Amino acid sequence: MVAVQKLPPSPVRDEPAVRVWRFVREPFEADTWRRVAYALLAFPLGVVCVPLALTGAPAGRWQRALVRRFLDGAEPSGASRGPAHVGSGSSRGPAHVGSGSSRGPAHVGSGSSRGPAHVGSGASEGPADGTSGSSRGLAHAVLAAPLNLLVLAVTVYGWSLVPMNLGWPLRAGSDYADAWGGPTFAGAWAFHAIVGGIGFLLLMPWLGRVMAAVQLRLAAALLS
Repeated sequence: MVAVQKLPPSPVRDEPAVRVWRFVREPFEADTWRRVAYALLAFPLGVVCVPLALTGAPAGRWQRALVRRFLDGAEPSGASRGPAHVGSGSSRGPAHVGSGSSRGPAHVGSGSSRGPAHVGSGASEGPADGTSGSSRGLAHAVLAAPLNLLVLAVTVYGWSLVPMNLGWPLRAGSDYADAWGGPTFAGAWAFHAIVGGIGFLLLMPWLGRVMAAVQLRLAAALLS
């Protein structure tokens, strides 16, 4: 009789624990702060690019460079089911903000395939593409301004709530009866720190993901 050796059971991956850990560590990821940087810089750069684009400056190239630097490849995995290649006429695969060249979109930047869009190199624009590049840059600077301003306001306000609530005693008065979590000092501080401080610390990175995805889609549509 042949003895059958039982194999040890394979370790079961604790999916809920993995998801919780991913949720908790998101505020400390580099991609999170790249999205924050883009949220802070997109609107001021767009405002500056409006008059410069009217003079023929390569405003589209500058805005593409900002997207490549902070958003391209910073999107969550599993989001590769994005729209078609912008400007290529193809319906297969993710969107690409290209250079306008007939050679097809170039994958430049982080090289990651995680994001739904990849921004092409603005350096591949030929001399004849300067006017169209400026017009695309002007269109994006103007049309994306309301969205970028909203993202800037939400980012600044949301992230500022974290230190404001963690350091609530520094701005609290002497009467805690009407404060959230009062009437005791410890209860009020605990409420502000947990709900307003830690709560927004965990919420803002995921809200930033959503806002950055919308900005990236708009850039793919207008800067291609």
